[in-house]
Amino acid sequence: MEKRNELYRGKAKSVYETDNSDQMILLFRNDTSANDGERIDQLDRKGMVNNRFNAFIMDELEKQGVATHHIKLLSDQESLVKSLDMIPIECVIRNISAGSICRRLGVEENLDLNPPTFEFFLKNDPLHDPMINEFHIESFGWAVADEVEKMKQTTLKVNDILTKLFRDAGLLLVDFKLEFGRYKGDIVLGDEFTPDGCRLWDVNTRKKMDKDRFRQGLGGVVEAYEEVAHRLGVELPN
Repeated sequence: MEKRNELYRGKAKSVYETDNSDQMILLFRNDTSANDGERIDQLDRKGMVNNRFNAFIMDELEKQGVATHHIKLLSDQESLVKSLDMIPIECVIRNISAGSICRRLGVEENLDLNPPTFEFFLKNDPLHDPMINEFHIESFGWAVADEVEKMKQTTLKVNDILTKLFRDAGLLLVDFKLEFGRYKGDIVLGDEFTPDGCRLWDVNTRKKMDKDRFRQGLGGVVEAYEEVAHRLGVELPN
């Protein structure tokens, strides 16, 4: 397997083509961003932690019947993944009120949401990822009805699986986003699942253990990510 040209460079990850058209290399960089990339810092070990964290979560989901793009770890910061035709939609589940939903709806933080809320957003940084619905998705041709339903049902299943996984580790899964792509006719979970794309709080203290530590200037970002990884049993090098 040969690593070739960089195909895509996001805020914290890069994607490289390989000599196999069905496979790509996902590189987790140490970059950390906020405000749609307006603020960027470098945090030592972050790429390694997120790469290993993501591999652990993807493997756990695969064990429970969720199809993902993850194939295997290649190095501390690289993973081999399936080459997906990505759908430009973010699927967001919220179990507890936090972040943008509080600003949009004028609700306080830390409300238990029963049932959890489900929202679609268009993945578009210049437009600040606007909220959309099924009609937008189908009308503009981003996905067809069956694909939309598959993304929704998979996201709800992932929520059930990971809420328990994190709860058993003494953590609350507050909210998260997922992205999907097409692979040989199937809808497959892509992108990543790391503390960059979800909110995690300590179940007892409600201490924030995710990217909000960077957004809100709380410090100890990588240390929090590492603590979450250790609680889950993710193996990290010293």
